[in-house]
Amino acid sequence: MIARYYNFLRLGRTGYRRVHQACYDTARWLSEHIAKLGPFEFICDGDPETSIPAVCFMMKPDADAPYTLYDLADQLARRGWQTPAFPLAGEAKDITVMRIMIRQGVSRDLAAMLVADIKRAIAHFKAHPITVPLTHAEIAIHAHT
Repeated sequence: MIARYYNFLRLGRTGYRRVHQACYDTARWLSEHIAKLGPFEFICDGDPETSIPAVCFMMKPDADAPYTLYDLADQLARRGWQTPAFPLAGEAKDITVMRIMIRQGVSRDLAAMLVADIKRAIAHFKAHPITVPLTHAEIAIHAHT
């Protein structure tokens, strides 16, 4: 909180709002481009009216994809991305989501690199079909419990 207050004082209301709007804009751009790549249903698409500057999605229930979000997270981790896939809690524990947070410094160029790596991962799955998909217990990154 202290760091946020410091930034608010340093940047002023207009500057602070500009920084956050850039994060929301990048999140919206990213969600629009990820939506074109696969059978994804968005929980959070970076809309400043309804969410935080983040992208969170799951596989559509009727998706017949040759990969899971755990497989996708694993492929992205190989390219250096920290895009956790994890099950939700409580009654939604059977739903797996992938979350991408957009912070200050995540530029449109960086988001475009992520989209390119997601495309690359999906092409990899098509060329090398997965016979046994990864599970939450097997994924080596971001063990959310």
